[in-house]
Amino acid sequence: MTASESPGRSKSQADIGIVCALPIEIGDFLNRCSRVRKYTGGDFVFKGGVYGEIRIVVVICGMGFLRARRATEALIEAHSPGWIISTGFCGALQPEMRIGDIVVADSVADTHGNIINLPPGLKSNPAKGLYVGRVLTADDFVRSVQEKAELAAAHAAQAVEMESMAVAQICRDRKLRCMVVRSVSDDMSSDLPPEVLSLVGATGSVRFGAAIGSLIKKPSSAKQMWQLRENAHQAAERLAAFLDGVVVQLHESL
Repeated sequence: MTASESPGRSKSQADIGIVCALPIEIGDFLNRCSRVRKYTGGDFVFKGGVYGEIRIVVVICGMGFLRARRATEALIEAHSPGWIISTGFCGALQPEMRIGDIVVADSVADTHGNIINLPPGLKSNPAKGLYVGRVLTADDFVRSVQEKAELAAAHAAQAVEMESMAVAQICRDRKLRCMVVRSVSDDMSSDLPPEVLSLVGATGSVRFGAAIGSLIKKPSSAKQMWQLRENAHQAAERLAAFLDGVVVQLHESL
């Protein structure tokens, strides 16, 4: 009998629950899991599988604070995970950070002054592309280098995204263990093109029609869109490799 089949455990119970906005963020990691199945619950898509003997359940929440909050609540109610990881892509707020670098939060902040400290763990190792520090949850998509610089100065943050504060708040209120792991998909070398805002729907679906329309209207954006795609795949690969070790360590702590 394996650990995941031990008596007293519900078949729906997960060892580790993962909250992420977009399928592309977690796809490479799920490819490393076995017996993966997909189902829907309310407005959300869930994907459950086994990593070794570790039961993993992922909820794809879509972008933004409110969807992440509802998805985290749904994940907890359905699967009672021992750990919850908020993960996915982020925008770098420090100029030395590169695509695929990993950011592990020692605190999560938002632009309204809320801060949640997380248990200390890893130490930064910039030479290996690992940064430990504050992750900032913004209300809106942050596209420009100037806005990133302003947010970094105002909030002393390493990276920006749109969901982790919601996850951290739920875990704090329910006294659940939480970790925030993000992979840089856009750095501070240039602004993201305006078209990026039209490519992803609120639920996390990619709007191919909008993408094609933007390229027809502005052919010069094709190169930028291709580079964004390449950056996303690089960030997802690095995130999957990092989560390999993380889920094992978290499971051992249970």
